[in-house]
Amino acid sequence: MWPRVDLCFFCVVGLRASIVGQGILMMMKRVLSGCLCFVCLLNVVFFASNLLASEKVIVAFGDSTTASRGQLRVYSDLLQGEFRSRKIDAKVFNAGVGGNTTQRAGVRFEADVLSRKPDVTIIQFGINDSAVDVWRSPPSVKPRIGVDQYERNLRLFIQKLESQGSEIILMTPNSLRWTPKLKQLYGKSPYLPDEPGGFNVLLKKYAEVVRQVGKEQSVPVVDVFAAFEKYGKVAGQNVDDLLLDGMHPNEKGQQLVFDLLKKSQSLKSLLLSPSVR
Repeated sequence: MWPRVDLCFFCVVGLRASIVGQGILMMMKRVLSGCLCFVCLLNVVFFASNLLASEKVIVAFGDSTTASRGQLRVYSDLLQGEFRSRKIDAKVFNAGVGGNTTQRAGVRFEADVLSRKPDVTIIQFGINDSAVDVWRSPPSVKPRIGVDQYERNLRLFIQKLESQGSEIILMTPNSLRWTPKLKQLYGKSPYLPDEPGGFNVLLKKYAEVVRQVGKEQSVPVVDVFAAFEKYGKVAGQNVDDLLLDGMHPNEKGQQLVFDLLKKSQSLKSLLLSPSVR
């Protein structure tokens, strides 16, 4: 004879099982929902990081021939405008400071250049390094920074930038021309005040160092010095046409520098890259 079955017992057990099952189901839904939210968050972070990583950083590191100059559009401004017109996501930082030699610029190198982790760094110094301050009393007889130290400083900049993965473009300093004011200050030995290019007596040696360092370090060189001199040899043209004051490039001079830079492989690759915006 079969034992009696308590139907109430089965009802209670069934009810409890149903409640437990619903609880598990709810918990699974919550876990799944949390996972989905986490995945969405990861996607947002990944997307944002890609956007940030896509912006290219270019730093123009130099002296007063690089530095911003009032309403004048210097070559870094022209470069930024070119990126903007092509809808290329790139930021150009102007790290030019008037009066800087490579020695003085080295003090701010970490803060103004390395900290930005540039994709491309443009370096142009030499005019202040090579200057012999014959206007002082007593007059100086040596350049502010000797040519050997100038070379060591350039190599140090290159070494530190390459360790960060930055591409580098070296630029020779632009050539100079006499003005009445410059001749009054510098018109004595070792300079040659009676020659149109007599203010470049020492500067051309520093330009040659840039070329040599670039060759030895396999770093591209934009030869601004040679380009300015070449411009002045064309009939009807003069290097003065490119300068504001015998020393700093004017609008035409800055445009010439920019046109030379655009031909550099590092910047050409960026300028020819598809829009990332």
